[in-house]
Amino acid sequence: MIAIRSILFNAAFYLNLIGRMVVLSPVFFLSSHRKAWRVPKDWAMSNHWLMDKIVGTTFEIEGLENIPAGAYIFAPKHQSFWDAYALLPWLDDPVYILKRELRWIPLFGQYITKMNMVPVNRGAKGKVMTAVMERTKQEMRKGRQLIIYPEGTRRPPGAAPDYKYGIARLYRDLDVPVVPVVMHPGLFWPRRKFLRFPGHFKVRILPAIPAGIDPDVFMKRLIDEMESASDALLVETIRANPQLPLREDAKRRMAELTAR
Repeated sequence: MIAIRSILFNAAFYLNLIGRMVVLSPVFFLSSHRKAWRVPKDWAMSNHWLMDKIVGTTFEIEGLENIPAGAYIFAPKHQSFWDAYALLPWLDDPVYILKRELRWIPLFGQYITKMNMVPVNRGAKGKVMTAVMERTKQEMRKGRQLIIYPEGTRRPPGAAPDYKYGIARLYRDLDVPVVPVVMHPGLFWPRRKFLRFPGHFKVRILPAIPAGIDPDVFMKRLIDEMESASDALLVETIRANPQLPLREDAKRRMAELTAR
């Protein structure tokens, strides 16, 4: 039954994506930047509805009061494709630093260009990266929210942390608060797997780390606060969903945490 529901959800997910992108393109491209956000945000909300009705997976968000006004860095755990889009409806005007090749995808590339995302050649250095940073600063001056995954890429639930120092450099150069976010959608939507599992999980938004702290001190604080909150939420999520099949990283970490 899980396999059948997963196939149905995946089909509905991509049909929903392509259908909305095509049908709503006139609305999207003829709208102002602010009003155009309604299209991807409504798409995200429709995916939550599909996952609830087809798979039986629901979530809740804790800590929305911790989101400051204006510009900040939004720093979530990254475990699944789910968290790449899921929280867009709760952010005012988010911006991503994206690899430039995404702009070459038909229609999708025009979508991200319309929303003023910041393209980057990941192999570039020196003047190119200076230009990327300046472009990012320009967007942040508009009061936007930069979404950065502190570990850089998707990590399975329970995996050993692998934070990249790049977020500390952005924190220093942009001089804005950082909002850490922990969650475990990877237990329900595993990376590189087509199966989707039913259950309920929480997204926990932690208090913002204020701007102006020494980057090294900030980095240690970010890791300590995120990992402590992530461990607590991992135990809570697994105990609340005993039906979940756990991968080795989650089993190992759960055993370590519950043995203390």
